[in-house]
Amino acid sequence: MKLFSKSVLLLAAFLFLFGCAAQQGTNLPPFEAVKFDKNLYTSKVDNFLIVFDASSSMYENYNGTKKFNIAQALVERMNQTIPELGQTAGLRSFGHSPAVSSKQTELFYGMEKFSSKNLADKFKKITEPGGTTPLYGALDTARADLKGLSGKMNAVIIISDGLETDGNAAAAAKALNAAYGDTICFYTILVGNSPVGEALLKEIAKIGGCGFASKADELMTSAGMAAFVEKVFLNKKPAPAAPAVKQRVDSDGDGVYDEDDKCPGTPKGARVNAQGCWVLSHVLFDFDKAEIKPLAYPLLDEVVAILEKTPA
Repeated sequence: MKLFSKSVLLLAAFLFLFGCAAQQGTNLPPFEAVKFDKNLYTSKVDNFLIVFDASSSMYENYNGTKKFNIAQALVERMNQTIPELGQTAGLRSFGHSPAVSSKQTELFYGMEKFSSKNLADKFKKITEPGGTTPLYGALDTARADLKGLSGKMNAVIIISDGLETDGNAAAAAKALNAAYGDTICFYTILVGNSPVGEALLKEIAKIGGCGFASKADELMTSAGMAAFVEKVFLNKKPAPAAPAVKQRVDSDGDGVYDEDDKCPGTPKGARVNAQGCWVLSHVLFDFDKAEIKPLAYPLLDEVVAILEKTPA
């Protein structure tokens, strides 16, 4: 009986550990979202659409982790990092397990005013990959997602392994660019290391001339994701102008500025102290005499000259 109980406990422990390992199933770096100060930034984009690859090729492992789990983490970490600045946002996925959606491509979130919480809640519905890779269809449908939105700058962020099987994704991106011109930019993020997939995503990123291609490995850390978000989504506000220097004035011309002048109106040219008051130093008399010493005569001559210039 004891042996049976011990076996049951060992089996339960094994299943628990296996379940935890299967649940985690990732080798992703730790992450803490960088919080941008909304007072220091404005939004570079008016509208953005995340295009998420949920096709069957995302089942494959890359560096010990399913590409689907890496792509999920990218969306979650990006969502946590983007500050809410009034942008309109959406998330469209393509592929799908039948348990998630019967559609090849579906808009799971938006287009609506960006809310990190709402996007996270809707994104939880995409639980597993499956199906073909209709990136073409997702980009073709994106024209309708962006239609009629206000603003002049649209960002399309594609998270995929680039292994298309349906249609021509680059052609769809070019058609989207033709519809929106220089108001649309493509930012692609490669999940995995397929040379074919990398080439396709780089080609798409070049369309429009304002986007760029990245790799998931570069964006999984807090710093990497923050740098991506700042470059794609944000404009730093200009530093506030330095306060104007107050013009200092010496109204009576005595060499002492008005704010320090204790004797305003002292005639120009008079000998003054640090407070701007007229002083006559060393005007002396002999003992018990009323006559000023000759040594002070030049000083008194200066007083006479100043008074004659300013009779008032």
